[in-house]
Amino acid sequence: MQWETVIGLEIHAQLATNSKIFSASATTFGAEPNTQASLVDLGMPGTLPVLNAEAVRMACMFGLAIDAHIAERNIFARKNYFYPDLPKGYQTSQMDDPIVGIGHLDITLEDGTVKRIGITRAHLEEDAGKSLHEDFQGMSGIDLNRAGTPLLEIVSEPDIRSAKEAVAYVKAIHALVRYLGICDGNMAEGSLRCDCNVSVRPKGQTEFGTRAEIKNVNSFRFIEKAINHEVQRQIELIEDGGKVVQETRLYDPNKDQTRSMRSKEEANDYRYFPCPDLLPVVIEPSYLEALRATLPELPVQKRERFEAQFGLSAYDASVLAASREMADYFQAVQQICADPKLAANWVMGELSSLLNKDNLEIEQSPVSAEQLGGMILRIKDNTISGKIAKMVFEAMAAGEGSADQIIEAKGLKQVTDSGAIESMLDEMLAANAEQVEQYRAAEEAKRGKMFGFFVGQAMKASKGKANPQQVNELLKKKLEG
Repeated sequence: MQWETVIGLEIHAQLATNSKIFSASATTFGAEPNTQASLVDLGMPGTLPVLNAEAVRMACMFGLAIDAHIAERNIFARKNYFYPDLPKGYQTSQMDDPIVGIGHLDITLEDGTVKRIGITRAHLEEDAGKSLHEDFQGMSGIDLNRAGTPLLEIVSEPDIRSAKEAVAYVKAIHALVRYLGICDGNMAEGSLRCDCNVSVRPKGQTEFGTRAEIKNVNSFRFIEKAINHEVQRQIELIEDGGKVVQETRLYDPNKDQTRSMRSKEEANDYRYFPCPDLLPVVIEPSYLEALRATLPELPVQKRERFEAQFGLSAYDASVLAASREMADYFQAVQQICADPKLAANWVMGELSSLLNKDNLEIEQSPVSAEQLGGMILRIKDNTISGKIAKMVFEAMAAGEGSADQIIEAKGLKQVTDSGAIESMLDEMLAANAEQVEQYRAAEEAKRGKMFGFFVGQAMKASKGKANPQQVNELLKKKLEG
């Protein structure tokens, strides 16, 4: 039987506010346990929450960016459940009246096609604390620093049909919230986490299958692996005569498998009711219009501009616009060297390879945009060849200075003097007289490979400094002569 996968994602983005959603406690990552939890966060009697206006602004910015309906009146509710790291016995969230309603986000797939993913809603809520199990023998510790941290929960429609599409969607959300400056997107620190709702159904069937939710997956790679494993598990279960049960599961990256955590709750299990301590939030149209005027250029707009303004391919433009920092770096390089294609090639090639190897973000790049732009200028004016440029780039990465300083110090300037190149070629050809005769006697089809030999010998003789284009042209004349 042919199966179709149906995926819906719930992404929790931690909003980049300085304080929590209902208290003045700090939200700094990595503080000593329980040093950032106030009486309000602990739910002590007599305390009252005060809504953080910055969290509302950030949620509205997101809503505007996904072309969503933003509720004029939205209400906070209490989601009641017991958990040791939930000191109040309830989580303040939004149920029936979320701040952001139906919107959409376009994603670019690996084959270059664009797919629109519907977004059902995005609502504000507070995070719970954290249970710690590693350092306590036979016991658990509770760290309430995260309790009350503002989250925006972004719920997609079940429009995603594969693990790769799911990753493309999460990457698009990740890029968007970072462009907007509303979330730092640090998945390792839990700033962006994903719950994956996965089901399968026979191809052609319109009714959805029973879904399982994989909770709190915190990397792009694990999202893909967790979904693929869960799809396989469900298909095998059904084909063996079993039934998928609606439940919450955890993904174990060490074993590359999902395991059951608890049966899936329904909304009524949480006994939602409007929070009596918080007034409805009323958002004026004038407030939204003022916010709309502050929206930055978004990833899709930037990609389209890169294609139109710089003549880049859809793929190159998509890669370079994927993060605000990458786009800014590329534009700074391009502004210096005035060659978008060369700038794109170096940023996506050597620079990205260096960053990946050393596990660095582009903001931590040991080669600045000014250095890279300056080096590309030296390629363009024939001071150095592309091959020598790689040596210069490595030296810049090692902190040896600018391209001009390195070229001067190492004597890497390209030889462009035709007379000097001709003299060097004459010597090289005289030393390889036998191969020259073989080349001249060979058929046209075989000459290409033999010509490569002479080019290699010429570049070796010049220690890589001869201008490759001039070498090719002069060598061809001499061999044909």
